[in-house]
Amino acid sequence: MKSYFYPGVEKKTINLFDNIVYSHVRDLEANALELKLSVMVQNGNAEMRLAAGADDPKVDHTRKPALFFIPGGGWRGADKNLMLGEMSEFVNAGYAVVSVDYRNSSLGKWPCQIQDVKTAIRFIRANAEKYDIDPDNIGIFGRSAGGHLAAFAAMNLPGYDTEEYSEYSSEVQAAIDMFGPVDIGANMDMEMKKFSDPNFRWHRIEDTHGGALIGGDPVTIRERAEKASVTNFVNEKMVPMMLLHGDNDPIVPAEVSSEILYKKIVEAGMEDKVSYYMIPHAGHGTREFFQDSTKALMIQFFDGHLKKYYKK
Repeated sequence: MKSYFYPGVEKKTINLFDNIVYSHVRDLEANALELKLSVMVQNGNAEMRLAAGADDPKVDHTRKPALFFIPGGGWRGADKNLMLGEMSEFVNAGYAVVSVDYRNSSLGKWPCQIQDVKTAIRFIRANAEKYDIDPDNIGIFGRSAGGHLAAFAAMNLPGYDTEEYSEYSSEVQAAIDMFGPVDIGANMDMEMKKFSDPNFRWHRIEDTHGGALIGGDPVTIRERAEKASVTNFVNEKMVPMMLLHGDNDPIVPAEVSSEILYKKIVEAGMEDKVSYYMIPHAGHGTREFFQDSTKALMIQFFDGHLKKYYKK
């Protein structure tokens, strides 16, 4: 039987551009490294471009705001594409999602990680036209260690930019921190209290995630952790932020992270810049953070602060 089926044309194609080299850096042993990112975006019929050398004339290449996704992993290692399956809602909402690999703590010590993130932002601004991105509307979000980096980027601090793409800004316009250890010092204090427990996974400060990130002399790690703690850098240049945290997080309890950051922002007189959501019964990256309702809340936040977003 032959018949006609009319599916409509409302949903746009999502294209993935993967393993884009955005930076050339060195590891701790001075070996050369290529840092890579991926871009997911609705920017036309990629198959038609490959097959016919032309784009679908119906495609609208209006530039879209970009959301940088910073993956977690205790700064020990992160896979930029591990969570891509969870990003389609953001792309379908009209955003380009840029997922970033950065040096882990075995390849570089703080502040290498935030330097890498800021370089990725400048790279995308330098190549915004290529990926149909609006360089004036950039948001950032991350989970766990990635949430820490997203929150640090949200402070828009000077002094963390490298020479690559130095003519472009690394500032962002909005940020979401999902259960990030934003006060590394407080997190270390919590962990050090457990060192006497033979069943605890660490017994030296340099072995903790934060200790491995800071590196150097173990005697001064705790003191130097303050330089990587977002809670010490709240300032008037910080952008609107959303904090998402579970009230049952055993890895990064809210009281040694999001609670402190929220309090610091409020005390600085910028309560209007922060939205803090505590999620009942949620742990560290548990399924509550993957629900459609959670993503809808995040998209609503970004929509409200990235004003020139593309929707059709």
